[in-house]
Amino acid sequence: MDTLNLSFDKRYTYADYLTWLDDKRRELIDGFIILMTPAPARKHQEISSKIHTVIGFYLLNRNSCKVYSAPFDVRLPKSHADKSNDKIHTVVQPDICIVCDPLKLDERGCIGAPDLIVEILSPSTSKKDLNDKYKVYEQAGVKEYWIVSPNDETINVFVLDKNEKYQLSGMYAGDMKIKVSIFDDLEINLEDIFKK
Repeated sequence: MDTLNLSFDKRYTYADYLTWLDDKRRELIDGFIILMTPAPARKHQEISSKIHTVIGFYLLNRNSCKVYSAPFDVRLPKSHADKSNDKIHTVVQPDICIVCDPLKLDERGCIGAPDLIVEILSPSTSKKDLNDKYKVYEQAGVKEYWIVSPNDETINVFVLDKNEKYQLSGMYAGDMKIKVSIFDDLEINLEDIFKK
């Protein structure tokens, strides 16, 4: 139940989103409200923390890229010209994102496509992460998109090709290592991520 009596059939903007001062977490996909779960499961949080820590340690004193965890607003305008709050209809809070262009960062989060986004599946978000966000991130130009399955202990990595379409770069499980495509020398060992 949405306590602000917001309509799920109406299109909203980021300007509207900023006025919602209750404690509910929401995203906007093409202007439509998507309610988020109040708090992810413990396993989800542990996986998110491990990925964030590995990437954060790699980035320490290395370059201008920054890593952020949810809740962190990522505003995805339809075009570079339409960055005003009343023109933005998509606001997401990825589990993890990496932003390498400091001009995309402001006090409210990120405006424009991050370089890499990680979404960790849960029963309530899997359809949204596998379908809706996949399309949104592809259209926005997110270079690399990871879909993490805590139950299967797998990570599927999609990378934009030269036609700006996602291609499955790899399906990772067990003791495999993920080569992070946006960096020359970062590999992440799955055993470190899913270790109990």
